[in-house]
Amino acid sequence: MSEFRDLAPGITRQRLVVEGYPSFPVSEVHIRTYLHELSQVTGMVPLIPPVTHRSTRYGWAGWIHWETSGAHFYAWDDPLLFFSVDIYTCKPFDPAAVIAFTAAFFAVTSPASIVAKEF
Repeated sequence: MSEFRDLAPGITRQRLVVEGYPSFPVSEVHIRTYLHELSQVTGMVPLIPPVTHRSTRYGWAGWIHWETSGAHFYAWDDPLLFFSVDIYTCKPFDPAAVIAFTAAFFAVTSPASIVAKEF
C-alpha cells in the first residue's frame, strides 16, 4: 500500500479516537446523552438525534449525524467495561476538550484509563 497523502488539502477533515474504561456499565441512555453533549463540546450541529443499537454478541453502539460529519460510539460489558469513540468532522474542534469531557462523563478513574489519537 502506498504512503497516505492528503488528496483534498482544501477540505478540512479532523479525526479523533478516544478509548477508555468507564466506571460503570454504559447504557443506551448514557450513549444518547453523551453523543448529544459531545455535539455541544465540539460545536457541531446535530441533524438527527443520536441513534443506538444493542448487539447481543458485541454490546452497544451509537451514532450521531452532524451537519459537519458525525461520531460513532461503541461500548462493551464483556470481557470488560470498555468504550471507543470515533469522531470525524469537516469542521475543526478541540481534541483536549473532547478528551476531558469524555473522561468526566464516563467517570474514568485515572489518566492511564483513557487514551486518544488524532489523525
